[in-house]
Amino acid sequence: MNQDYLDPINSLHVPELADTTFAMDLLLRAKEGVRNIAVALTESASPDVRTLLRNQLMQGIAMHQEITELMINKKWFHPYELSEQYKLDQLSANNTLMIGKMNLFPVETNRKGMFDRTPDDH
Repeated sequence: MNQDYLDPINSLHVPELADTTFAMDLLLRAKEGVRNIAVALTESASPDVRTLLRNQLMQGIAMHQEITELMINKKWFHPYELSEQYKLDQLSANNTLMIGKMNLFPVETNRKGMFDRTPDDH
């Protein structure tokens, strides 16, 4: 990756990186939701509220499992292969560092002629 964030070559694999990032964030949010509902369940006294929270807890656990399975199937998450997960974590950290080093506000932003065609006039 070069330092010019507007260079089209830098957009290679970005959709895949975004998908993995969004999936991991969703997985963490699902886990957080399960934890919060479990705490709320232990704090509630009303039988109706406890039933509602118990149902939501089961849905949250099922959603967490679905997200986990999706990520494992797409090889975005390796909970049973720590060396593979470590490689993914290192790649993510290196990409983050490279993006952090990019000059996101260059003085010259004219990229005329860098693309193989002109934008549509629609």
